[in-house]
Amino acid sequence: MAYDRPGEPLVLGVPRAAFRPSPIFLALVALFVASGVMAWNGFGNVRFDVFLFVVSGWLVSLCLHEYAHAVVAYRAGDRDIAHRGYLTLNPLKYTHPLLSIVLPVVVVLLGGIGLPGGAVWVDRHAIPGRLRHTLVSLAGPAANVLFTLVLVAALRVGSGVFGGPVEFWAGLALLAFLQLTASLLNLLPIPGLDGGNMIQPWLNPQWRRMYDLFAPFGFILLFALLWNPRIGGWFFDAVFALGDALGLPSWLYALGLELIRFWQG
Repeated sequence: MAYDRPGEPLVLGVPRAAFRPSPIFLALVALFVASGVMAWNGFGNVRFDVFLFVVSGWLVSLCLHEYAHAVVAYRAGDRDIAHRGYLTLNPLKYTHPLLSIVLPVVVVLLGGIGLPGGAVWVDRHAIPGRLRHTLVSLAGPAANVLFTLVLVAALRVGSGVFGGPVEFWAGLALLAFLQLTASLLNLLPIPGLDGGNMIQPWLNPQWRRMYDLFAPFGFILLFALLWNPRIGGWFFDAVFALGDALGLPSWLYALGLELIRFWQG
């Protein structure tokens, strides 16, 4: 085994510390668990408990989304991604904290939408093959889909077996709904989003240059599309239909959205 410095083993030339979860991520997980316990037991202001539960869970999911991109990119050939701190699940490593963390949380609170947030800079030149590039882009939404299924399964099984306060399950249902919206938003074929990045390697050079020109404005285009009543209506009809198909009660995640707005009463 190789060593970078005394006592510091290397994995494919990368210090093991580059793979350890950051204290910030571990603190978010601890807050998620603790706030869930608080919401279950009705500790203090239960609306604030649910608020902490949903927001901390959403931030954990953002970290897992970006980590999925990073770990697939690492396995695909971009070894330097470990040196950039993306494999530590530290949310502060995923570009600008305001745009990547604060803005998505605000959108969650005000609109109940799981807005994509954060970004992992991948050295595309270090990754051979178009399929690998597509898999790197697919990894993040796949993490959201998996998280959605886990939360829905926990809701459907746990609420029937353990009972418990409706406020806790409302928070869990809202978190599952946010993951569902994030999954679909990220899969939209919009330049700059994961769905668009999945098809970008397969475009001919002319279309790829046009794609790269519009990619920095992907978020603006996304907001414009959702703001359009018809397109936004189609999107949310699809979200609600998938939620119903998964057995996610609409009244329950609507209650969760009401609860996290604790400042309203």
